[in-house]
Amino acid sequence: MNVKEMTADGRPARSAAEAVERLRSALHEAGIILPSLRIDPVTGAHGHPYALVDLGRCNLGVASRLAAVLRRPGGDA
Repeated sequence: MNVKEMTADGRPARSAAEAVERLRSALHEAGIILPSLRIDPVTGAHGHPYALVDLGRCNLGVASRLAAVLRRPGGDA
């Protein structure tokens, strides 16, 4: 899987796995844990060049914290 999506630090992720780990780390720094965060098993298993990231499910508290972080000026945690 070779995903060329830009990340917050401006460097492209070299793989879907790297993109997921960067997202997991950024969410953790913001105090948010998405336990179901993963590479989509269908697009990821077939080496799709644009594998999807499955954000999974979360409870209302996590959804509220995620929304609050996204609304902050500049998106800073």
